[in-house]
Amino acid sequence: MAAKGSCRRCLQLTTAAAAPTTIRAPIRKAFSTSVSRNLQRSGSQQRATPTTEASRSNWSNTGSNYVSSNQAASDLHDEQSTRVLLRKNNLFHPFSKSPSSRIRKRAAFMRQNAYCPHPDHRATRAATSPNDLELRKTGSMAPAHVHYECPDCGIPVSCSEEHFVEDYESHLEICHILRQINEDDHDLVSGRFFAEYNYPGAQIDEAQANLTNWDTMMYSREFEAVNDERALRQVTRLLTYPITIASVLHELSPYGLKNGITPEGLRSLSALRYTLHPPRTGANADIKGLRPNPPPVRLFILGARAESSLPREVWLQLAHLFPRSTFHLVFIGPESMASREHEFPLPERTPGNPFGAIVEDRLGGAMKISTYVDYFHTLHNAQHFYPYDPYFDAFVLFHPGLGHPATSHEWAETLPQLLETKVPIICTGFTEYDMQRDIEWVTKQARGEMDIIINPMENRFRSLRWDLNDLDPGDINCANYGVWGFRGKRYETDEYRGGQQQQQ
Repeated sequence: MAAKGSCRRCLQLTTAAAAPTTIRAPIRKAFSTSVSRNLQRSGSQQRATPTTEASRSNWSNTGSNYVSSNQAASDLHDEQSTRVLLRKNNLFHPFSKSPSSRIRKRAAFMRQNAYCPHPDHRATRAATSPNDLELRKTGSMAPAHVHYECPDCGIPVSCSEEHFVEDYESHLEICHILRQINEDDHDLVSGRFFAEYNYPGAQIDEAQANLTNWDTMMYSREFEAVNDERALRQVTRLLTYPITIASVLHELSPYGLKNGITPEGLRSLSALRYTLHPPRTGANADIKGLRPNPPPVRLFILGARAESSLPREVWLQLAHLFPRSTFHLVFIGPESMASREHEFPLPERTPGNPFGAIVEDRLGGAMKISTYVDYFHTLHNAQHFYPYDPYFDAFVLFHPGLGHPATSHEWAETLPQLLETKVPIICTGFTEYDMQRDIEWVTKQARGEMDIIINPMENRFRSLRWDLNDLDPGDINCANYGVWGFRGKRYETDEYRGGQQQQQ
């Protein structure tokens, strides 16, 4: 059967029958290990916590990160020896007694840094939201670290059993979610075969993707059937980053003028959609069929953290949704290469590479990824990315913390430069309050020189998996919960024809 006239399902069955199955086992094992590391890193680096910068940098070198190859080897050996214990019906374990040494170290970190949320203790920091448990702390007892693990969720949440019992009603609101987090984390180190990470490749142009929700997107993109809720949570935790971008930029986007997009936003997004969905040109392989190719669409992902270390198969799903376009993803931020130095040592800064960019250009021919361990305003002042074009460029900020007290100062110099480009800026947030706080800060700093292009709303492609803040067990969130966008204000001018013509 000719490959040109065969569907992808038939080709998969044909190649699977011909190829030996023993070759894919180590590849899948390494891929699942990489996913586990990325998810654990995202739980510690993705959230902008109200702690000091010193404690944040402390956390980046402890907890789930690997500090040596010997430690990684011991963790892998420990997980391989406990695979029999971590079956589908045996995933719940208290963090301190977990079969995985990685989770036991995480529990030890929480006991050393997280504080008991009981109201009788004194506050340890300023509250950052109306739902922050620090607002309840009005007592006179000294702060105490968490040591007692809830028997239902297995996570240390109180300093003693007495305080746990007294504050049990408050803990009951999130106990079921904490137990779900516990089981999901143990699932990542269980050593099972992660069939949900078998992503589909490119489709024919006529196969349109349905971006209404996760179910329709995965069905129309011919993902392997995911019949388990836990597997669905694991796969959406990674795919939420590229699919969130695609859901906003695609011509079949579920967002429109009636549900989120503003008139100014439609003007900006229409320019990008015109580039991402070019008309057929009749190009082919012979000389007469040669056509000039447009430049790639540049997506600047600022403040990149865990999303920059995602497996590249995840980011390629963005290119598969736009088969006639090419992409250049630019990860920018001081934490964009955190805990990845063993994979890509930072290159020296030379005249040919003045900012030490790490370039990955062997990604299926439709995508290129560049990583800059630097601030955007430094690159902007050097005019490294000039000129910007609203037809080919867009900025993406995943949980930027624009208005967060601990991180807003890092964006003070960058924001005016973003507004100057007149390029659409897509942002996400952990909660509705997180988004509103960012919008208020941007509105105040812009002084009227900005337009909202996407009203804040719940993201249809948010992560279905909940994450736990190890510095505060009462703080749970999900990646890309909400989405909104803005752009520098554009002024339209009309030709002046004189006072008499205006009166006529």
